[in-house]
Amino acid sequence: MRTVPVAELGEGDVLVRALYMSLDPYMRGRMDDAKSYAACFSLNEPMQARVVGQVVRSENGAFAAGQLVIGMLDWADFSVVAGAKGLRVIDDQTVPLPYYLGALGMPGMTAWIGMEIGASKPGETVFVSAASGAVGQIAGQIGRLKGCHVVGSAGSDDKVNFITSALGFDAGINHRTQSDLLAALRETAPNGLDVYFDNVGGRTLEAALDHANIGARIVVCGMISQYNLTREETPGVRNLTHINRKRMRMEGFIVSDHVHRFDEFAAEMAGWLKSGAVKYRVDVTDGLENAPAAFLSMLEGGNFGKQVVQIGSKV
Repeated sequence: MRTVPVAELGEGDVLVRALYMSLDPYMRGRMDDAKSYAACFSLNEPMQARVVGQVVRSENGAFAAGQLVIGMLDWADFSVVAGAKGLRVIDDQTVPLPYYLGALGMPGMTAWIGMEIGASKPGETVFVSAASGAVGQIAGQIGRLKGCHVVGSAGSDDKVNFITSALGFDAGINHRTQSDLLAALRETAPNGLDVYFDNVGGRTLEAALDHANIGARIVVCGMISQYNLTREETPGVRNLTHINRKRMRMEGFIVSDHVHRFDEFAAEMAGWLKSGAVKYRVDVTDGLENAPAAFLSMLEGGNFGKQVVQIGSKV
């Protein structure tokens, strides 16, 4: 970490003190120089993340000192937001502040859009990988609300117990102790899979393709099992012929392509959270200095819920 002076505010600028910072798997892709949907981070410059913060000083008539805001800011205690670009006022009465980085933020909307793409129907079977994570726990609960049989995979017995006992999943699979994922799917989803919400790729995707029904939908949200692998190290998925044989649809998506629907998402999700229809778990790491270690742990599945870093407290 390094200490630098806070820049002077110009007309329209806002000084924000960080309270909570989001850590998300997509950030790993921004550390490579490969062409992608998001620009890579710059060397020797702060990384950016979605941050919930509090306005310290404002030269912008739309924002006042003390207001709570969310925006894309630096990994830093304080950020000057030029022209208040991307800042949005929030409150801590609707939901706990970290939820704006999770259930009521980008991960929640990712699950909401992805499950819409999956187009699950009552009585169908939905399988969600990384089911206790930021996106997976919401995706599975949406499937439950739609009247589906929902199965999730996670990386520990505690996580499996969480998704079944607290979130209402019908069954769970510990992928770290289950060597035969296909056998586990046959046991927990005896009627096959109609929708697979993929967050991990790799052998889990292979097992899902093997167990998918005719006309199944594979929603590709992420493939975290491969993010730290080179092209040569990445194992190929060996059964993609199922897509043709079973007349499946496999579709990837990026949530930012759907930002115009944020208000629609937020209204529905806020209602679910308020009523208790949807529950959410956040994994909080204390201190900006611990953010790198928390980020690396998250990529290995060390987080339990949506990973955030608490940097400060509201005043």
